[in-house]
Amino acid sequence: MSIEAHVTTFILVMFPIYILAFILYAIRALKGPTIPDTVLAIDAMTYDLAAFLVVLAIFFRSPVLTPVAIVLALWVYALDIYVAKYLEAKEMGG
Repeated sequence: MSIEAHVTTFILVMFPIYILAFILYAIRALKGPTIPDTVLAIDAMTYDLAAFLVVLAIFFRSPVLTPVAIVLALWVYALDIYVAKYLEAKEMGG
């Protein structure tokens, strides 16, 4: 079995699991009783999306998707720092 067949099988098996995870993350993000619950759900959803983009980059043999996943992960990390600063100091900005 070739690597393309393995990747195709992996994507077909994992796609429903990713969809289920995204739905659960979205429910937690919308119903989260606190801001940290919402941020954690958005973090998990975004990091899973970044990992899925890398798998798709391998599948489509498109190297442009990998930097997109890296930028997405870095953006979420910056969001975490910004929200943590807000929760600590209760002020936005600089």
